[in-house]
Amino acid sequence: MKNILGVAFIALIAGFAGSFAFDKLNSSDGNLYTDEPIVNQPATLVNMPRVAAESLTDFTTAAEVTVPSVVHVKTTYGMDQSYSSQQYNPFRDFFWGDRGLSPRQPASGAGSGVIISDDGYIVTNNHVVENASTVEITLDNKKSYTATVIGADPSTDLALIKIDEKDLPFIPYGNSDDLKVGEWVLAVGNPFNLTSTVTAGIVSAKGRSIHILPDQQFPIESFIQTDAAVNPGNSGGALVNTAGGLVGINTAIASNTGAYTGYSFAIPVSIVKKVVDDLMEYGSVQRGFIGVNIRDIDSKFAEEKGIKTMKGVYVAGLTEGGAAYDAGIREGDVITRVGEVRVTSSPELQEQVSRYRPGDKIKVTLLRDGTEKSLAVTLRNKNGNTDIVKDDVVSILGARFETVSNDELGSLGIEHGVKVSELNGGKLRSAGIREGFIIQSIDKKKVSTTEDIKLALANKKGGVLIEGIYPNGMRAYYGFGL
Repeated sequence: MKNILGVAFIALIAGFAGSFAFDKLNSSDGNLYTDEPIVNQPATLVNMPRVAAESLTDFTTAAEVTVPSVVHVKTTYGMDQSYSSQQYNPFRDFFWGDRGLSPRQPASGAGSGVIISDDGYIVTNNHVVENASTVEITLDNKKSYTATVIGADPSTDLALIKIDEKDLPFIPYGNSDDLKVGEWVLAVGNPFNLTSTVTAGIVSAKGRSIHILPDQQFPIESFIQTDAAVNPGNSGGALVNTAGGLVGINTAIASNTGAYTGYSFAIPVSIVKKVVDDLMEYGSVQRGFIGVNIRDIDSKFAEEKGIKTMKGVYVAGLTEGGAAYDAGIREGDVITRVGEVRVTSSPELQEQVSRYRPGDKIKVTLLRDGTEKSLAVTLRNKNGNTDIVKDDVVSILGARFETVSNDELGSLGIEHGVKVSELNGGKLRSAGIREGFIIQSIDKKKVSTTEDIKLALANKKGGVLIEGIYPNGMRAYYGFGL
């Protein structure tokens, strides 16, 4: 009994001591050791990022707004267009990694394209649609259309195609000049026929020339290099920034296997926009030539030539009587700027000049014997003059025509005219003419046949006035320049 009472007494004493300590811990000062001040030390975790998760780059918005505007391009070819096992193609050698020799391929192909306007204009690579007998477009919503090739530019490996649809989602142009090395970008396309695929990477370099385009086509290569994963089927797809703006068209990969191994290349949108505008306006690309032979500068060459800078492009030769020669540029000059844009390599110089048309005047800044000079250069076309290079006049108009039936002539109360049955890229569309318009006169000359159109515009320079009527009876007048 005594032992039990002793244990109970000790337990009672311990309970009172515990209550006393608890009261102290929960007292107003919150500190058992009242002689020391409270110091709240922040907790730190090892290897946490310096920025909160909410501030990290978010790709979801860019993906959501661009995926619906990237299409799947399927092409078919006649049997004469299929590849023989003994044919050599340097582009296939580079892109597919097959050393240019491949077994006979099925007469079909696939790639990607980017919708650039709500009325159905799509940009893709020329090598995606070149020589195709049919081009089929499948949208992200699974709807399919047959596309028309409006025009192509082998020099940049770009093509413009169109489908007959309205109110389509499209990707707005971004600014490839503002891209910085290290900036995040997304590649959107259809690799290996896997539709609506998005990959991310950074800009690895700008102004890359990879010598992929045939020399006889006056190639312009100033690629954006990225490490976004791109594979066969991505060709013609979109390279976009994190805001969802189009900054390039994915075109090629550097690979010995035919699959992605770390580097991909895109045509900058600065070139894309110029090519598209020309194809829509003229039916062909209007390229201005400066008339110089150029080479990059390295330390050995700079020492050999006594050049004190490596930030520029060396003029190794000139076309006598060409644009640069007439402007006063001479062999040995170092071109450092075109307009206000600094150029440090041959691809960068080519890219800047490619933005202009024959007849455009550009400011070229150069170094000569250590002295900076600025000269005005008027660009020439491939023929050595400043004229717009014209294809067949009907091609320039960008339209198909048909004879107006007697019934329609009678219902409209007119005696002659030629109907615009289809519009692609060209002068008529740029002027605002819509399909169904009946051309009655060009510069007051009566038009009754397509041949009359050709005759009215033969050797024409300057403004053109077209008069006519729509099937609903509305008369209209349009003007444009040739």
